[in-house]
Amino acid sequence: MQSSSNRRPHGGGHPHGNHEGGRSDSAGSHPHARDYAETPLVVTWEVTQACELACDHCRASAKPDRDPEELSFEEATDLFRQVATFDPQPFFVFTGGDPLQRPDVFALLERAVDVGVTPSITPATTPQLDRQAIERFADIGVNRMALSLDGATAKSHDQFRGESGTFETAIEAAEHAADVGLSIQINTTVTASTVDELPAIADRVEDLGAAMWEVFFLVPLGRGEALEQITPECAREVMEWLYRRGTDAPFRIITVEAPFYRRVARELQSDAGPPDGGVGTTGAGNGFVFVSHTGEVYPSGFLPQSAGNVRETPLPELYRNNDLMERLRTRESFDGPCGDCVVTAECGGSRSRAFAATGTPTGSDPLCPWATEEL
Repeated sequence: MQSSSNRRPHGGGHPHGNHEGGRSDSAGSHPHARDYAETPLVVTWEVTQACELACDHCRASAKPDRDPEELSFEEATDLFRQVATFDPQPFFVFTGGDPLQRPDVFALLERAVDVGVTPSITPATTPQLDRQAIERFADIGVNRMALSLDGATAKSHDQFRGESGTFETAIEAAEHAADVGLSIQINTTVTASTVDELPAIADRVEDLGAAMWEVFFLVPLGRGEALEQITPECAREVMEWLYRRGTDAPFRIITVEAPFYRRVARELQSDAGPPDGGVGTTGAGNGFVFVSHTGEVYPSGFLPQSAGNVRETPLPELYRNNDLMERLRTRESFDGPCGDCVVTAECGGSRSRAFAATGTPTGSDPLCPWATEEL
């Protein structure tokens, strides 16, 4: 697979639920008739921004030290109770930074389970992610652990992340998880430097027995601003390949910050048939909500406009009634091609990338091939 515009991915042949950004939704429909104006599919909590790593693409530009203003144990417990009031209940994800940088992370996971929330977790691949930690995740009742693979080999993965040893740690963590029966998903960032390795990474995902492969189309934020993005034409080619790969894959494929994957899927369904479990993608403020380490509520971790703080206003109220959240769900009011698009109701473009490119969350997504054609 090439990032240049004259090379297409291999059909569905060579490169051969449920999630942090969005667990499933088949093309054009909400899972279990969930009303996204009332109940998100996924709530992600940034447990801490502290992390021992300094990966080149980090959204948070994470640092080694914890912020003294991060939510306390008691405040986190209040957050868990707020999440538990949503009906149906969303998937709840502990993320970071590195959640393992909080000494009370296992107690927090236990408390979440105690109040009726089943957490998933996205730990950093540091020496703290050892067999003992993974066994504790399984014993507590963590739903799933997400691990990052941005290359199919140690050389390419560690070079992309700017941290040596992270590939080996991720592989060992996946193997430990398999031993204790903990479900895993693999997260991969798509950039101009990683796109050619997607087929080989998919094979790794299958070999590791992952339940899901989350494919994140880079939003230039934090350290990720320095990375080269793929072109809109390449993005469409990648999604066509992802769809075909997903029709016979033993794992689910979802995309993050690329909701036009639904449009690609709709166009290909008659040829390749629907993939098992449907097509998964996410929408900032429309099925997805992010709570920062200090309690600020954002439509997405990649859209840094606050809707308020859970220390002052309950999460359900902010998600349902905040003006920013409501604007993100009123897609016909978006600017430019995204507002005029015939499939805006089921797509809407990446609001995070639109914000990064235009300075407004209602702008058009510059990675969308159809939006580019209409500009």
